[in-house]
Amino acid sequence: MWGSNPGVCEITSITNAQNKLYWKDEILDNAITTGNDQQITSRKKELKQLLFKEVANQCGKLFDKNVLTVVWARRFAGYKRADLIMQDWNRFLSLINNTVYPIQIIWAGKPYPEDFGAIGLFNDIINRAKPLANCAVLTGYELGLSELLKKGSDVWLNNPRMYREASGTSGMTAAMNGSINLSIPDGWVPEFAKDGVNSFLIQHADDTLSQEEKDKQENTRLMDVLEKTVLPMYYKNQAQWLTILKQAATDVVPAFESGRMAKEYYEVMYR
Repeated sequence: MWGSNPGVCEITSITNAQNKLYWKDEILDNAITTGNDQQITSRKKELKQLLFKEVANQCGKLFDKNVLTVVWARRFAGYKRADLIMQDWNRFLSLINNTVYPIQIIWAGKPYPEDFGAIGLFNDIINRAKPLANCAVLTGYELGLSELLKKGSDVWLNNPRMYREASGTSGMTAAMNGSINLSIPDGWVPEFAKDGVNSFLIQHADDTLSQEEKDKQENTRLMDVLEKTVLPMYYKNQAQWLTILKQAATDVVPAFESGRMAKEYYEVMYR
């Protein structure tokens, strides 16, 4: 971008990060560090119950700690596609009505006050989720609610339009708290994610397609990963699930912890 300008200093990049000391759950972190699978499982259920109290408080819905819980939570903006999972409505209904592999889905976030497109999307998701017992939309995304969501989720869903996401740091704190990222490979994710090892990846659509075609293709791929990989593993192969969970928590620190970021700003940017 600036290469043709004389005297321009080197332009580099520093990946964002999150402060584990602030975000971590002590009991869960110790269980992950020591490889205590039984304690990981029991603590995750306790953290889910804390989140589900907020779901009950805001929505009047009673969620089950034994059911896989997917969370989409971040700033509401059109390119982040909060409703991508709903795009094929009949397939979405089939997913949430599946009694063999049950699922619970929570959305949360805040649009900018004058981003009327995002506000409309937020309201549309509320209206569509309202009659569904296992779907909830929580209002707000302040630190307390953000903490509940990251610690209480099993899967952290991230599906922005490709090349639009600058970083997406919420997935880092989710990984620190035993929530496995299910993500489009954008933002920080390509630096971290190994599909089936520390995360689940949604293959992005062909760049030659129109945006409408991309959304459709990526919805299909998202649903395929959920139905064919994520849900069966959670219910039928907890050992593999916990292996991925622990690997994610191991890989996210120190590479995506704020100590590394601060060090790089001093040594790379401000040297």
